[in-house]
Amino acid sequence: MFWFDAVLLGVLEGLTEFLPVSSTGHLILLGAWLGHESEAAKTLDIVIQLGAVLAVVVYFRERLAVTVRGILRRDPDSLRLALAIVVAFIPAALVGLLFHKAIKAYLFGPGPVAAALIAGGILMVAVEAMRRRQPDQGSPRLEDVTLPRAAAIGFAQCFALWPGASRSMTTIVGGQLSGLSTAAAAEFSFLLAIPTLGSATIFDLAKNGRTLLEAPGGPAALGVGLAVSFAVALLVIAVFLRYLKRYGLAPFGWYRIALGAVVLWLWFASRTAPVEAGAAAAGTDAPRDIAAADDDGSARAGDQPSRP
Repeated sequence: MFWFDAVLLGVLEGLTEFLPVSSTGHLILLGAWLGHESEAAKTLDIVIQLGAVLAVVVYFRERLAVTVRGILRRDPDSLRLALAIVVAFIPAALVGLLFHKAIKAYLFGPGPVAAALIAGGILMVAVEAMRRRQPDQGSPRLEDVTLPRAAAIGFAQCFALWPGASRSMTTIVGGQLSGLSTAAAAEFSFLLAIPTLGSATIFDLAKNGRTLLEAPGGPAALGVGLAVSFAVALLVIAVFLRYLKRYGLAPFGWYRIALGAVVLWLWFASRTAPVEAGAAAAGTDAPRDIAAADDDGSARAGDQPSRP
């Protein structure tokens, strides 16, 4: 894998990991366009998320430090937030552990990604339309993430195991529907990314890291991809939080629907093109076969005298 490919993957990961548009889905689409079909390439798509995780740790370092100190002092708000992150993490971790192989085998493709993009986009637009009609925009603080709300977000995050659904989208929308403001849901989603993406990265690296490192250019690609995704994600987090407070999720929903429709069209076109080409080739060969049969038949008829 060339280092330039790793740069592209790192930029795309950093741009999309915390936007509700599915970083994994975009990486799969880019990998398909670049012709990456090996197990090493699929592993890089997942492991490269570690750069974005480190960006979250750096951006929220003060919040994380306060929470850790509060846990040590047994502060109720800090303990509640830490427990909420654990509760929200468990469902997707269990489902991902059980269905890891099936997800990677059947859902890492343009068709499934496009379907998830469209479905998630429609959900986001619908939720934003519903929220605009409500005067109460939800609880604004991270400390308002109760255990029932954390459990709801955790179950919503399970749908993010389908590439194209978006972990960010499912957790933010899950938080909105559970009664949080968009900003609070987004902040909780970012913090939840630390154990979720961190564990997924470590799990896949432990299983397939050797394949990645032994691939041509694998170590260099991994290093470059991680560095680029970290730098881009760090910028995106700050911009995205400010954007959400003003515009909400609807523009991302429309983007998902448009992208998913284009990908579906291209995917269907690529699947039907070989069939049509085969049919055209068969149609071209058929007259030749018939002519050859006629020639052979007439030759054989000429070899024998006609009967009265």
